[in-house]
Amino acid sequence: MNEKEKNSENGFSNKKAASYSVGQIINTFSYQTFALLIFTFYFAVVGLNVILISIAFFIWSAWNSLNDPIMGYFSDRTHTKWGRRFPYIMFSIVPLAIVMIFLFTPPVSLGIGDQLTNFVYFLIIITIYELFYTIFDLNYVALYPEIFMTEEERTKKKVFRMSFYVIALIFAFALPAIFIPDFSNPKYLAQYQMYSIVVAIIIVMAGLLFLKLSPREKPEFKNEYKNVPSFLTTLKISTKNKSFRRYLPGEIAIWFVIGIHTTIVPLYGKFVLGIGEGETIFLALLLALTFISVVIFLNILWRPLLLRIGARKTWLIAVTVYFLTIVPLMFITDRWQAMIVFFLIGIGLSGPILMFDIILADIIDEDEVNTGTRREAGYYGVKAFFFKLSTVFVFLAISLVF
Repeated sequence: MNEKEKNSENGFSNKKAASYSVGQIINTFSYQTFALLIFTFYFAVVGLNVILISIAFFIWSAWNSLNDPIMGYFSDRTHTKWGRRFPYIMFSIVPLAIVMIFLFTPPVSLGIGDQLTNFVYFLIIITIYELFYTIFDLNYVALYPEIFMTEEERTKKKVFRMSFYVIALIFAFALPAIFIPDFSNPKYLAQYQMYSIVVAIIIVMAGLLFLKLSPREKPEFKNEYKNVPSFLTTLKISTKNKSFRRYLPGEIAIWFVIGIHTTIVPLYGKFVLGIGEGETIFLALLLALTFISVVIFLNILWRPLLLRIGARKTWLIAVTVYFLTIVPLMFITDRWQAMIVFFLIGIGLSGPILMFDIILADIIDEDEVNTGTRREAGYYGVKAFFFKLSTVFVFLAISLVF
């Protein structure tokens, strides 16, 4: 085996990074479809009262807070010939695709229009969605620090993953605009359902490709399941980790802002920027500009800065820039201004997005040194326990404003 092949097998290679990044297509289409459309769909199309939507999301968020750390614990404790993560990934793809269709098939589509029935359905279906999304996403991201071991590998890999993320994101924002002329018009309920079928097909196709091509877990970690402590001990160890505690508030705050931004964009576009029926493609363009900017500045600004001054200083600079670039959203009044502002937002947003997984991977490495056990899924699960709480505040803020 020559040197290039050894590096490809044991270290970083473009093929290895790209094949792993295919999973980001599943993650992006499932999550962004949910985040971008679900609130507008049930509020404006189904006609569900905003208070009932908020109650459902509060219950959903409480379920999420338990769902992730429990799933992380079981993932770390799993032992099969396919490894710890892949059985869960294989199991989750088809159910996740099916649930994406049912998210946009409420009782009102069958002529049952009362608030209680649609509320109960909404609560149940978003809970089931979150279960299968968590099973896939948590195990997918838990592979990252196992497959890519050094900070340089992780940084290079993150750039690959972000490239796949942005491409998938552009399509995730553009495709619904092609199918749905007006996101807030009840007469386009059937168009929502057509689009959900397209998303389900994309998830299954990307899932099959990922399962065939993606690098597997390293053999040296196959016995790590034996050393994983109990569920409560896992929570205790994670929450006592000082580095982890310092990391959490920053990520929660950033995801709160991202959550508000994504959820409100369809209504912001219509009522602030005057984007009318048949013009929703412009909304997709705005979001595409943001994430094209993310890829550009991730490569030319934040990645070199991270390697030069370290994660902590880069994080502080990036968060400051992100704050400054979202302030103009309160003042813009026309589409040209919006195009400029949405592009600028990508400059600040790309920094935290680059560093989320890199910083957490470093914390997991530190924890392994201190405890002798790798608990990737455990940490991602506990992180999600706190991160999902930001969703409660997202919908609380929206509910109060509305």
